[in-house]
Amino acid sequence: METEDDVGRNLLDDMPPINCELFDGPYSGSNDIGDMTFCLGNYVPDFMKMLFTMRSHHMLTDVVLEVGNELFHVHKVVLAAGSPYFKAMFTSGLKECEMTRVKLQGVCPSAMAWLVYFMYTGKVRITEVTVCQLLPAATMFQISNVIDACCAFLERQLDPSNAIGIANFAEQHGCVELKQKASQFIERHFTQVCQEEEFLQLTPQELICLIRKDELNVREEREVYNSVLSWLKYDEDRRYPRMEHILQAVRCQYLTPNFLKEQMSTCSVLKKVPACREYLAKIFKDLTLHKKPVVKERRPNTPRIIYVAGGYFRHSIDVFEAFNLDDNCWTTLPRLTVPRSGLGAAFLKGFFYAVGGRNTSPGSSYDSDWVDVYSPSTEQWRPCSPMATPRHRVGVAVMDGLLYAVGGSAGSEYHKTVECYDPEKDAWTYVASMGRARLGVGVAVVNRLLYAVGGFDGARRSNSVECYHPENNCWTEVAPMHYARSGAGVAALNQYIYVVGGYDGTVQLASVERYDTERNTWEEVAPVRAARSALSLAVLDNKLYAMGGYDGTAFLDIVEIYDPLTNTWKSGAPLTSVRSGHASAVCYQHVPPPEPDAPALVAKLPRRAPPAHHAAPPSTSSADDVPMANNILNSLSHGRL
Repeated sequence: METEDDVGRNLLDDMPPINCELFDGPYSGSNDIGDMTFCLGNYVPDFMKMLFTMRSHHMLTDVVLEVGNELFHVHKVVLAAGSPYFKAMFTSGLKECEMTRVKLQGVCPSAMAWLVYFMYTGKVRITEVTVCQLLPAATMFQISNVIDACCAFLERQLDPSNAIGIANFAEQHGCVELKQKASQFIERHFTQVCQEEEFLQLTPQELICLIRKDELNVREEREVYNSVLSWLKYDEDRRYPRMEHILQAVRCQYLTPNFLKEQMSTCSVLKKVPACREYLAKIFKDLTLHKKPVVKERRPNTPRIIYVAGGYFRHSIDVFEAFNLDDNCWTTLPRLTVPRSGLGAAFLKGFFYAVGGRNTSPGSSYDSDWVDVYSPSTEQWRPCSPMATPRHRVGVAVMDGLLYAVGGSAGSEYHKTVECYDPEKDAWTYVASMGRARLGVGVAVVNRLLYAVGGFDGARRSNSVECYHPENNCWTEVAPMHYARSGAGVAALNQYIYVVGGYDGTVQLASVERYDTERNTWEEVAPVRAARSALSLAVLDNKLYAMGGYDGTAFLDIVEIYDPLTNTWKSGAPLTSVRSGHASAVCYQHVPPPEPDAPALVAKLPRRAPPAHHAAPPSTSSADDVPMANNILNSLSHGRL
């Protein structure tokens, strides 16, 4: 015989499954006119409104929550449905199951008022004030929707002035994703973060953990070094004893010898801590001996981009574009100020430099001494001081924070001269000349040595290689290549200098060879698929990108990618148009902040919301607002919350 419970179960078995569709649409049905399921979209919201109204009038409430001096009359079933914490409290046989009054510790009345309001309405207001109490309370009661909302709010508030505090706050409350995003923000905007009060109040161990990160986005290691000095001077007497240990977390091997020399003679900190001066003196000696750094260079976790400028197709072109490895596509950027081919390019301190080249157009052709610099943050070009002499098919590289322009030609004159540009002085100076003139020379830097590879001296192509020592201001010859060539793609990867393609005076080459700077030897590796000269070569993500060029009959847009681990080439995303004689450079850094007089067109920092008015908890018959300090976000990292 069926019992009343059995009948109830059988009826429930015939009910449609509960899913999102049941609540989203106004109604739904089937093709069978005798079987229709109605989904009344307003039913659940209206039902919850009625529950909220009943709670406000204490109708059928079955438990009172005592929080501080406030009382909340609620329905157990609503709390159990909205919070795993309360579900366990009221359904697991605990003593609270039978209690009509429960006292809660560790939560403030205003936060509890908002959480109760949320469980009845699905709404919660979050401000700079409420978030600091809502997140701990939502974490305590395991209300994941409110936790997610608080984290989303804090993520939008990220700013150099509060990112460290938000990261610490997220860690305290187990918000892993928010902690990760705040940490990434700190890494990307380290240059701005290190100027804020939160940075200066880091503990020694927190500082070390931060500056040890590979992903710190700095234009040069000097920024990290200077940030450490600022941190030290904030509380000198207490922090001096830790200086030696902290300094070892800075990658001093990537400071320039001139900067180290200046610091050792003028820095008051080093005079007070002799061990630090001795440490830097050893690094200075290793740098001047061109020893391989024992620590790797920082690689910010930011978009890795190849910039390609200018080139030649029928005439000089002003195309400027960028390849983003994350998107695997090319993007057109603001054009060069003047069309040119045979130019050189390099990234220096977060800016792209376009150096020299030739402007060939119908009816005219002239070689250029111009130097233009592009700011990724403003997407604008501006001129720099010109070189002392025009240089077409020039080699350009960066060493010790200086820009070197090597060889090239002006008209029928082939250069063996070399100029050096200091961006802080906006001035060019000559350094020692090479042993021979080199047009179409390739250049690369390894361990603070500048190498000039191949080229054309006006009579023949060369396989010779010269090496520039900045300490002695002199060039010396090293082992020659297997093949003479000019117009090759040249780039450094690890201890090797790779030379790709080029022209030997008769044909374009497909051969590729690399120079081992530690053993002073050359070896051949896999050739490119398309023989070519006047290409550009860039290193991105430990791979070589051979781009464009001329194969003897046609201009190319082909991009080939070389993996040294497998010694193989594969095809990459082609350039947007065919060309030769273009220049390329790679940026591993996030774009620098906008210059003072320039509008920020890209990579804008998230702005902080204006201070919110005090957000009172939802009005109830039993809970009023509790005053809280304004702008609590600024207190997150100071131990006051």
